[in-house]
Amino acid sequence: MYEKSIALLNEAVADELTAIHQYMYFHFHCDDQGLDLLAGMFRRTAIEEMMHVERLAERILFLKGDVVMKANQEVKSINEPDQMLAMTAELEERAIKMYNRLASQAREVEDSNTRKLFEDLVSEEEGHYDQFDNEVENLSKYGQQYLALQSIDRMRGNMGGGGGA
Repeated sequence: MYEKSIALLNEAVADELTAIHQYMYFHFHCDDQGLDLLAGMFRRTAIEEMMHVERLAERILFLKGDVVMKANQEVKSINEPDQMLAMTAELEERAIKMYNRLASQAREVEDSNTRKLFEDLVSEEEGHYDQFDNEVENLSKYGQQYLALQSIDRMRGNMGGGGGA
């Protein structure tokens, strides 16, 4: 009875898994580059995407389906922060479109709770898009200095002290 809804939900799981893997990859590389602000943002977003997978999985299991834990894309090897941010904004934009489409399809099969879940996820993905878009704007506005300040901030923390005579 709910085969279509389960398929829609698993499509969303695959997309979220792709995002989680990509964001963690970016987190590792930003952390390695000393870009704590961006590293933390990618890590937090990956965790939020994990919570999306959990909600989707709970719905799939409620509908007596099986959760397919397979990402729909490979992680892209991108190490430049500006390219990372551009890609993440694009990923979130695609997720918003996908969730809107899935919500419409859930409505067509008369599954209100799955439709509502997808609609709720649209709002959360819009929040992710906004944070990445803001970072793209900051980088565009302030250039490499914006990233350098993050790196300098980390060095100050590692030097133990923070100045003061």
